[in-house]
Amino acid sequence: MNSALRNSVFGTALFVTLTTAANGQTYDLVINNGRVIDPETGFDAIAHVGIVDGEIVEIAQSQLEGEEVIDASGLIVAPGFIDLHSHSVVDLPANRLQAFDGVTTALELESGVLPIADWYASVEAEGRATNFGATASWSFARIATMVPEMPPVEPTAAWYQGAFNYPRWTTNVTTEEELDKIVDLIQQGLDDGALGIGVNSGYVPGVGGKELLRIWELAAENGVPVSTHMRNWSEADPLSSLEGLAMVLGLSATSGARTNICHLHSTNLHDTLKAADMVDKARSIGIDVHTEVYPYGIASMPIASAVLLQAGEAFRARMGIDFDSVRLIAKGRWIEDEADMRAEQDADPGQFIIMRYLDEEDATDADILRKVTALPWIAIASDSIPYTQPDGTPITGQEWPMPDNAFSNPRSAGTYGKFLREWVREDELLDWPEAIAKVSLIPAQLFDGQVPAMERKGRLQEGMDADITVFDPETIGDRATIDRPFETTEGIEYLIVNGTAVISGGEMDTNVLPGQPIRK
Repeated sequence: MNSALRNSVFGTALFVTLTTAANGQTYDLVINNGRVIDPETGFDAIAHVGIVDGEIVEIAQSQLEGEEVIDASGLIVAPGFIDLHSHSVVDLPANRLQAFDGVTTALELESGVLPIADWYASVEAEGRATNFGATASWSFARIATMVPEMPPVEPTAAWYQGAFNYPRWTTNVTTEEELDKIVDLIQQGLDDGALGIGVNSGYVPGVGGKELLRIWELAAENGVPVSTHMRNWSEADPLSSLEGLAMVLGLSATSGARTNICHLHSTNLHDTLKAADMVDKARSIGIDVHTEVYPYGIASMPIASAVLLQAGEAFRARMGIDFDSVRLIAKGRWIEDEADMRAEQDADPGQFIIMRYLDEEDATDADILRKVTALPWIAIASDSIPYTQPDGTPITGQEWPMPDNAFSNPRSAGTYGKFLREWVREDELLDWPEAIAKVSLIPAQLFDGQVPAMERKGRLQEGMDADITVFDPETIGDRATIDRPFETTEGIEYLIVNGTAVISGGEMDTNVLPGQPIRK
C-alpha cells in the first residue's frame, strides 16, 4: 500500500472535520487504523471511525474505544457497495454471496416486482444480510394486464418466468384500456414505496413509443427514476440498439424523468463505446440520465426472450455472435446450434441462459469492456440472478454455504471483486478513490433529491448510515467462474450493515440479518 498517498491528504481541502476521542465517548463499534476513503468529500487518510446505533458519529485522528473494535490496519475502509441491479436479492443465499462481494445495499431496479407491498413484506419477514429495495415493475403490470391465463400477480421470479409461456405481452401493442390498467398497477406500486419504475423493454419488442412515453411521464409526476433495459438489442440497422438508446434519451429529455440505463454494454454490444459517448453528451447538455455496467461480457435471460427467438442469420447479424455463445445455466452446457436452441425453448421457455456477447479473450472485445467499465461517471452493478440446482429448483431459505451444484452467472458472486482486482490493482485503470466512487457514491446519487434514505448511503461521513465495506487491497478479487459461480469473493474482511458486522475477519455471521428495507 502506498503510505505516502494514504497519509498525504490530512490537512487541506478536506470537508470532513476530524475530531478526537477527548470526549471519552464509547461507541457500539469502532474501526481503527484503516485507510478511510469517502468519495464525496475526497477524504482519503488513515483514520478511526466510531459508530453508534447504526450511524457513523465520529471520524477521528486518534484511536477510539468501543464495545467492539476492529483493527483495520492495512485495509481500506469504504462506504458500503450499492448494487443497483440485483435480481438475486429475492433469495437469502444469493444475497449472502453478494455480501461477500462487499455489497451492503442490493436493489432490484431493472425489472422490479409487483405487488410492491407484498414483496417488501415477504423479504423483510425472511430477513436479508444487506439493505434491499425494488422498483414497480412495468413488465409485471403488462403481464397481469395482458395475459389472462396467468395466475394473480405474485412478486416472485417464478411467476415472471412463467409468463414466457404466453408471449402476447412481449409482442403486442397495448390498447388504451390496457395501458390505463398498467399505469394504475404501477402507480399502486409507487404508492406502496417503490423506488421508481422498472422498464424491461428489451424483452418486449411489441411495445410502442406512446406507451413508453406514458410510463416516463408517470415517473416524472411521481419524482422517481426509471430504470430500463433498452429496447432493440441489435448491432444491425434498422432497430439497432443505438436507435433504442436515442429513444431513451429522448424520453428522458422530453418527460423530465431521471433515467437509469441498465448494463449499457450488454444492450449495445460492439457499439458500446459509441453508446457511452451518446450518454456522455446527453449528460453534458443537462439530460438527467445515468447508467451502469458490470465487468463481464456475459448476459443472462430466459431462453424464450425475444432476441433468442430470431432466425439464425438475423440472430448472428443483430447480436454479432452465434448460438454456440449461449449456455444453459441449470444444465451446465453450451448450446450446440439453432436446432438445439429451439428444442430447449420448446421444452422449458422460462429457463435461464448465459450469453457471451463480448469475448474477454478477444483483444477487441476486451478493450471495449475495459474502456466502458473504467469511465468515471458510470456505476458498477452486478445484474446478479438467483441460484438454482441442476433441475432448475431455486436455492432459497437458510441454505448456506451455497452447494457445489448451484448454478447462476459468475457476476452474481464476483462483480465487485473482479472490478477491484482487475481494473484497479492489476491494470491500474483507476485509483482506489475513483473505483470506490463507482461502487458506492455514484449509485447512491441516482436517488439524490428523490429517495432521502439513499442520501445517507454511499458516503463515509459523520451522520451517514454505518454501511461500510472493509477490504484488503492486496487480496481483493473474484473467484466465481462460469463453472463455479458460487465461489465467494476474497478480500472482504469486514462488512458492516446498519452498524452490525455481517462479515468479521472474512467469516460470515449467519445469525445476523441487519438489512433494512429502503422505500421511496
